[in-house]
Amino acid sequence: MARTTFDELLDAGAHFGHLRRKWNPNMAPYIFMERNGIHIIDLYKTVAKIDEASNALKQIAKSGKKILFVATKKQAKVLVADLVKPANMPYVTERWPGGMLTNFATIRKAVKKMASIDKLMTSPAFTNISKRERLQITRERAKLEKNLGSIADLNKLPAAIFVVDIMKEHIAIAEARKLNIPTFAIVDTNSDPNLVDFPIPANDDASKSIALVVRKVIEAIEEGLSERKFDREKRAADEEHEEFDENGVRIGIEDLDEEEGDARENARKKRVAAGEESPEDRSKRPRKVITRKPGGGGPPRKPRP
Repeated sequence: MARTTFDELLDAGAHFGHLRRKWNPNMAPYIFMERNGIHIIDLYKTVAKIDEASNALKQIAKSGKKILFVATKKQAKVLVADLVKPANMPYVTERWPGGMLTNFATIRKAVKKMASIDKLMTSPAFTNISKRERLQITRERAKLEKNLGSIADLNKLPAAIFVVDIMKEHIAIAEARKLNIPTFAIVDTNSDPNLVDFPIPANDDASKSIALVVRKVIEAIEEGLSERKFDREKRAADEEHEEFDENGVRIGIEDLDEEEGDARENARKKRVAAGEESPEDRSKRPRKVITRKPGGGGPPRKPRP
């Protein structure tokens, strides 16, 4: 994950805030200066906050949980959708449906209704209804797809939400806070950073600024997903080489020498049964005391007589 640089933010215009008369006093720690009546954001603090938010989002993605992106303003909706889709994360870019989080069960019903319409449209019965009814069903399906299509795979509440403009998406922030869902957001000088858990001070009106910040957090999420995939593949590979004793206790690599002793004992029993060796011959061999190492998953084995 490449670290965000001061120059990148400067080129994107992330330092431009709002007019002084529109500022929120709680943003004072993130304001560098005032120029021509406009507040200038301290980009060094923006860099630090992006890194902090990225690390937190990376861990959430690595745990396999979903992060919901919210950006319904005109200059952000298209670019956010394009950036979030490859990461396979849910997003809302049209209109925030009231109760999206606090009344999640109802939203899920609407999503299931969309799935049932899809099933109906592929069935032979769809051709038997009137043209007007087909048109109504098709329009309803298009409306549901526009508003809820991007969250169709969201089967439970997200682990966190990322908001582009907390002033415009104040309902989403309020619902997340009510449910104690961690909030990440780009906050401008007219916003209250205390309303979110991970504020990122930056220009939330310029497309370049929004794209840069969202791209950085998406890179962190994708890195978390890659690490999760690697860990799962490694765990699967380790399970393929696992062995178990007669009691169903897993034998680790550190116990292979012990298992080798058991294999030799089983081979000896087969030779005795076949008449190739007498039981008395065992006493002539040096005895090997086998004990299970601490943490091996079971009680120590007693020495064989």
